[in-house]
Amino acid sequence: MKKILISLIVISIGFIAFGYIQKYNNSNGDKWIGIGILLITFVLIPLFLYSRFKNKEVRDRMLNFDLKKKEDTDNQ
Repeated sequence: MKKILISLIVISIGFIAFGYIQKYNNSNGDKWIGIGILLITFVLIPLFLYSRFKNKEVRDRMLNFDLKKKEDTDNQ
């Protein structure tokens, strides 16, 4: 999964760089920059979050502080 994420980062940076070069050569580079940004947003970030949190419990990711306080008071 790490190799896939790194390759997607390189591809998306390549799209953005190619679009940047095309934009200043009086071509339509906005399309390539947009494809790079969409790739980061809809493919790279969800894959990164899945790979990062796939073996964790849901309770560890929650920002519900009331559950943690109840657990601490039950032990006393």
